[in-house]
Amino acid sequence: MTAPAVLAALASPRRQEILRLIWSEERTAGAIHRAMPDVTFGAVSLQLRSLTEAGLAESRAEGRHRFYRARREALGPLGRMLEQMWDDALWRLKLAAELEHTRRGPRPRRRTVKARKG
Repeated sequence: MTAPAVLAALASPRRQEILRLIWSEERTAGAIHRAMPDVTFGAVSLQLRSLTEAGLAESRAEGRHRFYRARREALGPLGRMLEQMWDDALWRLKLAAELEHTRRGPRPRRRTVKARKG
């Protein structure tokens, strides 16, 4: 794990939210997906892979399920800073706004006004 890989992984609001979800308890990929209803399961899977490759999460298979947990020790002092951020109400509001901004889906169409002839 390199510092640039860790910082790149933490740069995404989605990955930050997933890391928060698996910080204190192990969760299945499905449970993580259900906690983020505006994201496809495939997108959650890609984010989990990024966190795992950066060394910030680990996974284990049990039957058909894969369980994920944060590797708190990998973050060292940065982990304590993240915990403080997650407890901060202003940070939660910022995250919600960033997540809404990055939400995929159809954009609202602009209404065009046609000029009347004649």
